Amino acid sequence: MKEVEKNLKGKWVLITGASSGFGMDFANIFAESGANLILVARRLEPMQELKNKLEAAHKIKVEVIPTDLSTKEAPVTLYNTIKAKGIIVDALVNNAGFGIYGEFIEAPWEKEEMQLMVDVVNLMHLTKIFLKDMVARNFGYILNISSIGGYQPSPLYASYSAAKSYVLNFTEALNYELRNTNVKVSTLAPGVTRTGFQETAAKEKPLSTYQKLSMMESRPVAEIGVKGLMKGTPSVMPGFMNKLSIFSLRFTPRRVMAFMVYRLMKID
Repeated sequence: MKEVEKNLKGKWVLITGASSGFGMDFANIFAESGANLILVARRLEPMQELKNKLEAAHKIKVEVIPTDLSTKEAPVTLYNTIKAKGIIVDALVNNAGFGIYGEFIEAPWEKEEMQLMVDVVNLMHLTKIFLKDMVARNFGYILNISSIGGYQPSPLYASYSAAKSYVLNFTEALNYELRNTNVKVSTLAPGVTRTGFQETAAKEKPLSTYQKLSMMESRPVAEIGVKGLMKGTPSVMPGFMNKLSIFSLRFTPRRVMAFMVYRLMKID
């Protein structure tokens, strides 16, 4: 992408959740434009394989830092590790996250708490830590990953959609606060995307009919997100059907909305 190459070639991009799905797509997109990468996730092996592939293909530098972002100390530890390497992060992609499928009352609290730490608390903490440096330099980019679920109550994904609503509203507000700086902050709100998310969240149960029909491929979705980030768009929603679906919610009573989402998400 020309805009990425123009603004971030030779600079460092930090990507969380870089061991699969969108994380790998973002890594490829930025690497193809000449940016250096810091890959962060729990699993070392897939990130190491990605590092070797991208360094060979694009002649860039890639650092791999295995990190469990469900722990309270992870953001500060990660920041200090990067500082110790003498690296300046000019772009942050807060991609790490997961969802829990099923009735809220059935999910163990420990798993719910872990989801909130990854999807909300540490996303915000990483944003705050790296944003301060970016504002001091008056340059930087932050992309937070939300979801179409952030626009609506989503029974069977109750805590996940609530978390993504937080990310959506937090990022749009932050975008406005930074309007007079050269730091751009955006959120990408994908619909159903082929990343492995649904299979993980639903413990490998079959996808619903709605999920199968509305599925998008992950690489084009990631590209749309990066293009929006380069422009400083507050929030980006890929796909005409996703845009139409969310637009229609403006005319739908919230109680009806919850019923509709439940029927769409329920596995047949």
